[in-house]
Amino acid sequence: MLTHAQASQLYRLRWTAFAIVGLAYILSFFHRFAPAVIAGDLQAAFSASGAQLGGLAATYFYIYTLMQIPTGVLADTLGPRRIVTIGGVIAGAGALLFGLADTLTLASVGRLLVGLGVSVTFISLLKLNAAWFHDRHFATLTGLTILLGNVGSLLAASPLAWVLAYVSWRTVFVAVGGLSLLLAGLAGLLVRNHPGEAGLPSLREIDGKTAHPPHQGHWYDGLLIVVRNRATWPGLWVNFGVSGTLFAFGGLWAVPFLRDVYGMDRSAATGHTTLLLAGFALGAFFIGTLSDKLGRRKPVIIGAALAYCLCWLPLLLGWALPGGLSHALFFVMGLGASGFTLTWSCAKEVNPHALSGMATSVVNTGAFLGTGILQPLVGWAIDQAQRSHGGAAPVLADYQTGMGIMLGFALAGLGAAFFVRETYCRYVAAD
Repeated sequence: MLTHAQASQLYRLRWTAFAIVGLAYILSFFHRFAPAVIAGDLQAAFSASGAQLGGLAATYFYIYTLMQIPTGVLADTLGPRRIVTIGGVIAGAGALLFGLADTLTLASVGRLLVGLGVSVTFISLLKLNAAWFHDRHFATLTGLTILLGNVGSLLAASPLAWVLAYVSWRTVFVAVGGLSLLLAGLAGLLVRNHPGEAGLPSLREIDGKTAHPPHQGHWYDGLLIVVRNRATWPGLWVNFGVSGTLFAFGGLWAVPFLRDVYGMDRSAATGHTTLLLAGFALGAFFIGTLSDKLGRRKPVIIGAALAYCLCWLPLLLGWALPGGLSHALFFVMGLGASGFTLTWSCAKEVNPHALSGMATSVVNTGAFLGTGILQPLVGWAIDQAQRSHGGAAPVLADYQTGMGIMLGFALAGLGAAFFVRETYCRYVAAD
C-alpha cells in the first residue's frame, strides 16, 4: 500500500508528465494541420505549384515516418524524458526557421526539423502512459491523448484563420517555436520516465501483481521480436490507409478542395475541417473507452473504418451538400477515422510490455508513410488534371482523381482491419 505522501507524489508526477508532454503533442498536431489553412499564403510567398506545396507539407511526414521506429527504440532505452527534451529544442529551431524562411528550400528545411523534433512526442507519451497508468486503462488514456493532441489540430483550423486576420503566418510560427523551446526545458526538469525513478512502486506492484519484466538483451533483439510478430503488422496498414488519408486531407487538401469545388471562403472551409478534427478527437476518446468497456478491439476498428470510407463517396462524386449536411458529413468522417487509434492498443497487447514503445512505433509508421505519399501525390494528380484543360483554377474534375486515390487508400485500411488480432483488451503476448 502507498502512504498518503507517496500517493500524492504519484498523482503529481503522473499528471505533470502527461501535461508537459501532452502540450508538446498539441504542438505536433498544430504543425501537422496548419498548412491547410495557410496553403494560399505559402503558395503566394514561395510561388509554389500544387505538387511543390504538397512536397513542402509532406516534408514533415517524411522525417516523422523515418523516426517512428528509432523513436520506439529510444523510448525503450533512453526513456521519454531525454528524447522529448531534445526533440522540443529541434522542433523549436525548425519552427523559427520556417517562420523566417525567404525561400521554399529554407521553409522545407524548417519543416523537416519540425517533423524531426515532434516525431518523438506521441510514442513518448504512450510510453509514459504505459508506465504511469494501469494496463486496463491504456486504450482510454490513448483516447484522451488523441483528444488532447487534437486541440492542436483544432487550433490549426478556425482559430488560426482568425489569428491570420491580425498577424502573418510567419509571426505565428515564430511564437510556436518559442513555446516548443519552453516545453523542452520543462520536460528536462520535471518529467520522470516511470515511478521507479521517484522511488515509487510500479502500478502493477501497487495492485499486488508482479511487475512487467524488463527486456533482457540488446534493443535490436527486442525490435526483432516486434517486427517478426505477424500480429504487429495489420495495424500499420490500417494506419497507412485510414490515418494517412485523414491527415493528408485535413492537413492540406480539404480547404483548397472546399474552396475550389464548393466555393467556400477560408473561414467556411476551416469550419468544416474544425468539425472533421473535432469528430476525430471526440471519437478517439470515446472509442477507446467503448473498446475497453466492451472488451473488444477488432469489431470497433472495422465498424469505424467502414463508416469513414462511406463518407468519402459524396466528396468524390461532388454531391451538392446543404450547409447542415456538409457539416455533419465532416463530423461523422472524423468519428469514423478515429477507429484506427485502437491499433496502438492492439500492437502493445500482442507484444511484450517492455517493448511497448517499439510496438506502437512500428504501427504508427503507417500513418505518416501514408500521409507523406498522399500529400504530394494528390497535388500532382490535381496539377496534371488541371493542365489537361488549361483551366485557371482547379474544378471538381481536377480533384476527383485525387479524391479517388484517397478513397482507395482508405479502403485498403479497411481491408487491413479484418486481419487485426483480437486481444480482448489484455496482453496476449507472453512476457
